[in-house]
Amino acid sequence: MNAIAIKIGKTVRSKREKRGLSQESLAELSSLNRTYLGEIERGVAMPSIETLEKISNAFGEKLSALIMEYEQIGD
Repeated sequence: MNAIAIKIGKTVRSKREKRGLSQESLAELSSLNRTYLGEIERGVAMPSIETLEKISNAFGEKLSALIMEYEQIGD
């Protein structure tokens, strides 16, 4: 697994859990497949910038907020 993908997955999972959302809810809000979202969270799939923007929008945030949190998570 790619270290960047793993760190992105940790970031998405952390933000989702802080908001009390299930994977299914976040997937629906971001127009993604729940299985694919799970792969992102596990660091198995590397999401595109477009996908990260969909996830950020589902959180009601700009993509930059997701990137900032990504940068704060330890390796």
